[in-house]
Amino acid sequence: MESVEANYQGVWGNRIGFGKRPALLVIDFLKAYTIEGAPLYAPGVVKAVAETPSLLAAARMAGIPVIHTRILYLAQNCADGGMWVKKSPVMKSMVSGNELAEFCEEVEPADGELVIVKQYASAFFGTSLASLLHTQGIDTVVMAGCSTSGCIRASAVDAVQHGFRTIVVRDCVGDRHPDPHNANLFDIDSKYGDVVSKEEVIAAITSAQQGGTTATV
Repeated sequence: MESVEANYQGVWGNRIGFGKRPALLVIDFLKAYTIEGAPLYAPGVVKAVAETPSLLAAARMAGIPVIHTRILYLAQNCADGGMWVKKSPVMKSMVSGNELAEFCEEVEPADGELVIVKQYASAFFGTSLASLLHTQGIDTVVMAGCSTSGCIRASAVDAVQHGFRTIVVRDCVGDRHPDPHNANLFDIDSKYGDVVSKEEVIAAITSAQQGGTTATV
C-alpha cells in the first residue's frame, strides 16, 4: 500500500500562506493541561507552552492583535457545556475558582489583550470571534494552543470556513499523545490551513512589519 503522503500528493496539501493582516490566536493554554496528575495533563502541551513566549513576544513587537481563549462554564452543573460536557465530563473542571481553569503563567494575556470565553471546542462556535476579526480587517489567523486534536483542529476548521487563512504553529500546539497530535497536524495541513514552524511564523511577522507587504510562508 502506498504511503499517506503519496496518496495525498497532488490532491491535498496546497499552500495558502499569509495574507496582509494576521492575528495571533492563543487557544486554551490552561493549567488543566500542564499540572502533572490532573486528568487533562498533556506532556505535549507543556512543551508547547514553553515554546510560545517567544511567539507572543514577536507578535506583540510587531503590533499584531493577540487574542486568547479559555473554556469556562458559568451555569450550574456546567449546563452551558451542553452535549460536549456529557460526552467529556472531564471538562467540568473548567469553572471559576478552579486552578485548572486558569491561564498558564508563561503565556497569560498581557494587559489589554482580549480574552474570549468559550464553552465548546472551536474558538468560533458561539462567540463573537469571527465578527471581531472581520471588523478589524484580519485575513490570517495564526494559532497556538491546545489540544491539537480538539480545540486547535475545531478552530482551524471553523477559521477556514469563516474565510480566514489559517496558520497553525507546529511548535506551539500540543496534545496528550503524539499519535493524535501528528495525525491532526497532517490533516489540518492537508485540508484546512498551513502547519509551519515557529521560526517561519516569526520571520513572516517580522517581514510584514518591516516591509508593510504581504508575508508568505
